[in-house]
Amino acid sequence: MPEIAILKKIIDQLIDQAELEASECDKLLKSNGLVPPPELPQRPEAKLEEIPPGARFSDMEIAATVTADTAVGLVACSQVMGKAIREDVAALFGKYHVAKAAIGLSLLRMNKEKGWLMPPPLQIQRPEAVHA
Repeated sequence: MPEIAILKKIIDQLIDQAELEASECDKLLKSNGLVPPPELPQRPEAKLEEIPPGARFSDMEIAATVTADTAVGLVACSQVMGKAIREDVAALFGKYHVAKAAIGLSLLRMNKEKGWLMPPPLQIQRPEAVHA
């Protein structure tokens, strides 16, 4: 599968997951008598041809940003789970955490397969320092 198709598929999964999370959290807020924040208006679709070549992000840059944002989402879900005093809220964010971890694993595999993730060099054994 071409790299753009894999990246697009993962981004679509993240968008679907974010929409699900927003609707479930809105439902939770409403059921507890709170008004959820207003939705932002939809942005218009952009066509690749309309973006000047110098202003485009590379697939590697997009993948790195999406990967970092997914990691931040995992941390946020963990914080809510740890601070929640309601079991249903902790369980809800546990479900989100699992979904984000699965998508994060897909991102990791893709980044490795495409050569976009460069691991640091292996630790080299150095001779022990001799103290006089």
